[in-house]
Amino acid sequence: MSIWRVLLAIFFPPLAVLDRGCGSIIIVFLLWLCGWVPGVIAALVILNKPQR
Repeated sequence: MSIWRVLLAIFFPPLAVLDRGCGSIIIVFLLWLCGWVPGVIAALVILNKPQR
């Protein structure tokens, strides 16, 4: 996880998980709409998981 991804996850979480698949984008976007903090946390968790 690069520093640019972390910064992008803080400022615009759905864009940070763009390469992780459609499901991740939708989940992060919906959580981001509910509040900024849940969206950021979800994006950071998804970015922390190793990609298959």
